[in-house]
Amino acid sequence: MSPNFTYAELTITSVRKDNTPPPVVLQNIESILSPGCEEIKKALDLKPVLINSGYRSPEINKAIGGSKNSAHCLGYAVDFISPKYGTPIQVAERLSQTLKKFDQIIYEGTWVHVSFDPRNRKQVLTKTKDGYVKGIV
Repeated sequence: MSPNFTYAELTITSVRKDNTPPPVVLQNIESILSPGCEEIKKALDLKPVLINSGYRSPEINKAIGGSKNSAHCLGYAVDFISPKYGTPIQVAERLSQTLKKFDQIIYEGTWVHVSFDPRNRKQVLTKTKDGYVKGIV
């Protein structure tokens, strides 16, 4: 799908249900790969980006307890780590300083969530046990 990311990476799921995106969502996925995901890779000095969640069908999103209005269901979000670059907090900090176009960067503790939803709100958040706070903390 792009020089550094595959369709399989963006649709993989541990839930044993069909996760084939409908055509409109597939277009969204393709639209976030370049420049979005490719920019993540560049910002992290071309270190490996290990995606643990990309597109999620609404059924899979519900099964894992995802947000009801998750950008994952629209094909706009990825959750990942990049251990060869650094810890998730280091990755989130780097991306918040270097990405120019994004909707959300969320430091989730053990991974980083980045959304390229076209709203382009530039929200930088940290998930806590009580919800979300602004910034990377």
